[in-house]
Order: sequence, then structure tokens, then C-alpha cells
Amino acid sequence: MTESSSLTGLSDGAAREFHSLYVKSTLGFVAVAVVAHLLVWSWRPWF
Repeated sequence: MTESSSLTGLSDGAAREFHSLYVKSTLGFVAVAVVAHLLVWSWRPWF
């Protein structure tokens, strides 16, 4: 296995692009979850 190959077969640029999309998607999911929790908390607090 050479240094330029990876376990996934992605090139360095493709891996960076995938990672960027993955991070943005994760942050978007977390943001939606936080907003949903705040809305439910304002409707019916659980503490």
C-alpha cells in the first residue's frame, strides 16, 4: 500500500470534500435538534 492510497479508495481531495459535507450535515442536524428541544421545552418543560 502506498502513501497516496487509502482504505476507502478516495483521493485526498474527495476525502476532504466528503468530510466537509459530513461536518456540515452533522452541525445542521444538531442545530435542528437544539431548536426542536427548545420548542418542546417552551411548550412543556420537563424539569
